[in-house]
Parts: sequence; C-alpha cells; structure tokens
Amino acid sequence: MAETVWRMERNAKARARLERSLPAVFPARVLAFALSRPFVPPTPRLAVESYWRHHPLRADALARALAARTGAPEGWTWRIGLAGLPDTFRAPPAPWREPAHAVEPGRCCVCGAAVYRLGWHRDLWGDGRLNRVARWHSCCVAAWKLWTAPVGALDALKLRQRRRCAETGGRLLRGAEVDHRVPLFAVWRDHRDKPWPDLLDYWGVPNLAVVNRTAHAGKTASEATQRALHRGSRNDTTHDSQGCHDTAVTKHPRNRPPLLAEASELVAAVGARGKGHHDRIRER
Repeated sequence: MAETVWRMERNAKARARLERSLPAVFPARVLAFALSRPFVPPTPRLAVESYWRHHPLRADALARALAARTGAPEGWTWRIGLAGLPDTFRAPPAPWREPAHAVEPGRCCVCGAAVYRLGWHRDLWGDGRLNRVARWHSCCVAAWKLWTAPVGALDALKLRQRRRCAETGGRLLRGAEVDHRVPLFAVWRDHRDKPWPDLLDYWGVPNLAVVNRTAHAGKTASEATQRALHRGSRNDTTHDSQGCHDTAVTKHPRNRPPLLAEASELVAAVGARGKGHHDRIRER
C-alpha cells in the first residue's frame, strides 16, 4: 500500500514535469505510451527513449529504412580488421561510424540521416533545425542494441513467432535462444559485396529467429560441419591450382585443413583404442 501511494505521488510529479516541458509539437503515440507506463518518464527526451526501447522491432524496421534512404558513402566497401574498423564480421557494418566517413553532430552515425529535436528522425516542427549535440537517432539506438545483442528483444521476437520454434514448429520452451537464420560467417563469406542497406537485413528482424536450445545446438553443429567442409574444399582447390597432385602429400595431416586434420586424428585415436580393446578380449 505504501509503495502504491509513493508511486502515485512520484508519477504525479513526473507527469506535471513532463507536461511543463513538452514542446508545442510532440508525437502523440509516444506521449500516450509514456503516460501509460508504471513509472512515467519526467522529460520528453526520456519519453522518446522509453518508447523505442520498448519497441525494438519497430525501431529496427525504421533504422533499416532510414539507411536505405541515405545509402552508403561513395566507394565504401565492407572491411574488418583494419585501424578504426571492427575486428570481427559479427559487428554490423556501419560506414558512417568509420573514421573515413564519420558524420558531424546533427547526423546519425548509424543510418547517416539528419537528427532533429529529441533524437527524432523527422522534422515535426518544420523549422529544419538539427540537433547539433546528437549523433544518434533514438530509434537507431534501440536498433543497434538489437543488432548487437538480439537476446534483449527475446520476448518481442517470441510474440512475433507466436511462441513457436522456428526450426521445429513446436512450442518454445523456457530456454529458447535467438539465432541468425543465415549465420554471420556465411554473410561475410558469401554476401559481403551486397549494398550496405541490404547487409543490415542479416542483423535485423528478417534474419532473426527464436529456436529451442536443442534445435539451436543441432543447427550450430550442422553449420560448423558445412563451414569446415567449405574450408577444406577451398584449401584443396588451392593445392590443385599450385600443381600439388601427389595424393601422398595431400593426405598428410599437415596439408589438411585444421578442423579436418583434428577430426582425422580423433577418429584414428578412437579406432586404435577400440582395436586394442578387442585384442585384449580375444586374449582372454
């Protein structure tokens, strides 16, 4: 009872502060959502952030649409591992965050579009004035969090799938996990030359699925096998192009791909142990 009274008093003060600081034009949907929260945000900026934080799928769609409208800088290509660039292909490609194409305050470093008051993506006020202290749209903040840590949107993704496993079609269990339908290593290997806005789809909702843990483990194992086979076939092609036709040389473990060599050694070790076990049984 005391907590309810305290919250009512707190929300009354926050609502009064919010109404005093509201601009003449403010998104009606954001305001309605803010006033319906258990804890009303006391400022317009916090109201906007709260709205997008609780609607990550909508933020993802909007951020990708803004990126498609802006496009990538001229001559940009997706690269990793260089100075000022991500070290891994698991980070979403973000040309406007790279040192060579960094944007000034007033433009979003994710989609490259103009940032207006309160981090909004449209000029609702009609004066063309940019937010000269902001480098992010509020919606792009929520979208970036989804792309880099999709588990934060697990509940929203479950509802989108009607709580059904994307792999088996069965009901999602408590330990369900978020998976990329097309694994990110395959995106880097096979699709890196696609236009930048299309690449973002592989980190966004179109490529995200919630699956049960056992189904996820099986899918991951299958992807790892395919990755090893692809790596092995690529190495074999390299040996053939260099004129290495000696089967005795190509079959040597040092000339095999690392994963296949380790697998061959493991199979040989297991076979040797099994043979020794059968020999001991015969002696008995």
